[in-house]
Amino acid sequence: MIGWQRLQRMPRAEQRALQGHLLQQYVREQLYPFSPFYRALFDRAGVRPEQIRSVDDLQRLPLTSKRDLLPTAEDPQRFKQFVLQPDAASIKRAWPLGRKLGLLWQKWTQGAPAVKARIRDEYAPCFMTFTTGRSAEPVPFFYSPHDLRNLRETGGRLIEVMGLEPDYRVANIFPYAPHLAFWQVFFAGQAAGMMVLSTGGGKVMGSSGDLRAMSRLKADALIGVPGYVYHLLRRAAAERMDLSSLRCVVLGAERVPPGMKDKLQVLLGEVGARNVRIFGTYGFTEARMAFAECPTKDNAYTGYHLYPDLAIFEVVDPRTGEVLPEGSDGELVFTPLHARASTVFRYRTGDLVRGGLRWEPCPHCGRTVPRISSDLTRESSLKDLQLLKVKGTLVNLEDCAVLLGSMPEVEEWQIELRKKDDDPLEVDEMTVHLALREGSASDTAAARVRELFHTRLEITPNRVEFLGLEPMLRKIGMETEMKEKRFVDSRPKA
Repeated sequence: MIGWQRLQRMPRAEQRALQGHLLQQYVREQLYPFSPFYRALFDRAGVRPEQIRSVDDLQRLPLTSKRDLLPTAEDPQRFKQFVLQPDAASIKRAWPLGRKLGLLWQKWTQGAPAVKARIRDEYAPCFMTFTTGRSAEPVPFFYSPHDLRNLRETGGRLIEVMGLEPDYRVANIFPYAPHLAFWQVFFAGQAAGMMVLSTGGGKVMGSSGDLRAMSRLKADALIGVPGYVYHLLRRAAAERMDLSSLRCVVLGAERVPPGMKDKLQVLLGEVGARNVRIFGTYGFTEARMAFAECPTKDNAYTGYHLYPDLAIFEVVDPRTGEVLPEGSDGELVFTPLHARASTVFRYRTGDLVRGGLRWEPCPHCGRTVPRISSDLTRESSLKDLQLLKVKGTLVNLEDCAVLLGSMPEVEEWQIELRKKDDDPLEVDEMTVHLALREGSASDTAAARVRELFHTRLEITPNRVEFLGLEPMLRKIGMETEMKEKRFVDSRPKA
């Protein structure tokens, strides 16, 4: 693996050449010989591994998606088809002469057990996370020791991009769970040698316990899901706590609405934290890595800085799957270059990005690695909730989240979908439940919600209903659910 310090300033042409070289190696020495699913996919497409010589050659292959990972009646453990499965015979066929001679030398000097240990270190699953979201089918993803070292490496890169210091004391308020977000922070702390306190995100000690722990720790950094970070700081402000030690807030596991950073800055000021840097991050289970924004004076959305030596990103038309011209809006497609254990390839993320990949040097930090915009939406939102249309209009629920999350007068919210009179053959009805900031007028807020939904989403809620903050927190499961219940589909099925 090339050094990160060198990679950050490498010219684009060199980065693309490096990606082409690593891609060739990965396809020929790992993916095709050891992956049952992708070997069959290559064969069906009539593509030989020798034909993949550059990034452009990826277009010879079909895209894959989460649907390919899901169990079927014929194959209830289909996820195993995506785990690299080398054996002695396939290693002899696939590995280049130099690597095979290295194994023979190790066997001669250290014995056969040492060779077995080396193979297990590279390929044997030893750790597992699951995909998240609203889908009823979480998919396990396995890590080998090799993959865990990469997770630690990317954690160190996250810390470096955001400019966090080794002496920072970090409050990790992601829920304890087999999900990427929590473990990326865990390994990032290890890579940087930082003090990390993991609280469980309100699911273990409650929000009051989290705040007491942060206060005693005198945390420099707070890392968690945007909604829960906001909730925690709001409670700290209400209790007049002193969190002036905070120097940065890192948001992950969910999209960061455009107005969220501004709302957080207000709360941070109320708890004595001044000039706090706020970062968004982007990651997903299938990638087994996350990416971060770099710092700016005004907490601008700078785009996520990628790792071209570890992964290739393409931007495709979400309808046709065709690769789009540079600078186009489209769906992100992910291809790893060093993955072992569970592996996806040309994988549709379901994430829509504005402006495609950006290759010019970052205007804030000067890094030359590619970036993707911080403005991401989920193409799969409707699919996850099994929605087609609401009131006859196709609606992206992520856009609803952005609108409500950006309104300064809205503290918490939930959208509920029903059928009129609970009749499955009747029309859809949408209710927006709101908890407002103290002093905000409900009639003004309701009118603004209706106007924003009508003008930007071409849909008007049937009702806007108001709850107190505490009842709303219970309604969305702020401290009880793994993810808050922002969207509830109560429509009976025909």
